[in-house]
Amino acid sequence: MEREKLGSRMGFILLSAGCAIGIGNVWRFPYITGLYGGGVFVLFYLFFLITMGVPVMTMEFAVGRASRKSIIRSYTELEKPGQKWHLHGYLGMAGNYLLMMFYTTVAGWMLYYFYQMLTGRFAGKDAAQVGAMFQEMLENPTVLMTVMIVIVVAGILICSMGLQKGVERITKVMMSLLLIIIVVLAVHSLTLEGGMEGLKFYLLPDFARMKEVGIWETITAAMNQAFFTLSLGIGAMAIFGSYIDKKRTLLGESVNIALLDTFVAIVSGLIIFPSCFAFQISPDMGPSLIFITLPNVFNSMAGGRVWGTLFFVFMTFAAFSTILAVFENIISCCMDLFHWSRKKSCVFNLFALILLSMPCALGYNLWSAFQPLGEGSTVLDLEDFAVSNVILPIGSLCYLLFCVTQFGWGFDKYREEANIGEGMKIPKWIRGYVTYVLPVLLLLLIIMGLVG
Repeated sequence: MEREKLGSRMGFILLSAGCAIGIGNVWRFPYITGLYGGGVFVLFYLFFLITMGVPVMTMEFAVGRASRKSIIRSYTELEKPGQKWHLHGYLGMAGNYLLMMFYTTVAGWMLYYFYQMLTGRFAGKDAAQVGAMFQEMLENPTVLMTVMIVIVVAGILICSMGLQKGVERITKVMMSLLLIIIVVLAVHSLTLEGGMEGLKFYLLPDFARMKEVGIWETITAAMNQAFFTLSLGIGAMAIFGSYIDKKRTLLGESVNIALLDTFVAIVSGLIIFPSCFAFQISPDMGPSLIFITLPNVFNSMAGGRVWGTLFFVFMTFAAFSTILAVFENIISCCMDLFHWSRKKSCVFNLFALILLSMPCALGYNLWSAFQPLGEGSTVLDLEDFAVSNVILPIGSLCYLLFCVTQFGWGFDKYREEANIGEGMKIPKWIRGYVTYVLPVLLLLLIIMGLVG
């Protein structure tokens, strides 16, 4: 069976960026930027994005493109006889499933909020009532199960249409709309009265605020965000590497994807901070920002229902673009491993993913007594911890060591593959940095994630 290919370079960039652009860009990046000193934090973030995220991304792409296979088979294809690198492939695959076990539920929340905004359910509600509506949604297993199943079915349906006709075509439309909507929302936010105060808080460097939370804390938070924003370590990028031609170098493409991801993260803050400051609402972190704070902001705004609906379309697209990318990785891996057709892999994973996503959807209601990480924690917290703090960083370290050590594929082969085509080349002098410094930084990240 000949391997499918992406139809265009734009498709590859938007798919990879779509995988990287997720809910974290919107509910985490703006908040921690504000918390850790605004512009100062952004500079640290960009520094770590270039020095840590981008090199590992080129490695994951290189492994995918050289092997033309998905995560488990790609190692088998490139490792030397008797080596065991492919065992990481199984961990990476588990990471893909685990990520989707909670991401499908959260994407369902976005979809449900889009429906509620569109039908005017928030109109005339005060802050306490909006908070109660979020709680009601979480406590209703029927709602959470229904929206989760809708998300899974839609994702599998698009993947079953094929790589070019399904995943690539839909992602191109979705990502283009996402980028337009986010710019429109940001421009609107900046015109609100009092919005400029929010902009200053968000982007002007504030060294006093940075000192208050601690310089080391700021650096580690920037390192963390820069690294995790790109979804590295579970082969989600390698799969798109396996679908592209060799016309462009991988460093240039990785930089483009990182820039697009950063653009969405920064512009999300341009929507959130001016809006919150204009209506004197605290721009708090995590789910409450999206589901409690922002609906209150839209309620206070002229034409708020329109802006709120647009915002939740954007959020649904941001979540769904990641789902499509990871579903494609899962489906492709089953095709490679078991020699299944795309249709068979889709049918199997449709049922598998619905079943696996149930604990998270029920973790807020029927199974809420199960609090795995201490009081008040949920199934989602456990799954998120396992993916973000264990599987992603360890997986990235595996890709890194595989590409730079003689016990793996080796630096020369990795560099040769990454540098095929036109565009930015990986210089020879970087060898010392990626072999001796970057592994230490990644180990630091893993230890911090486990201790934290």
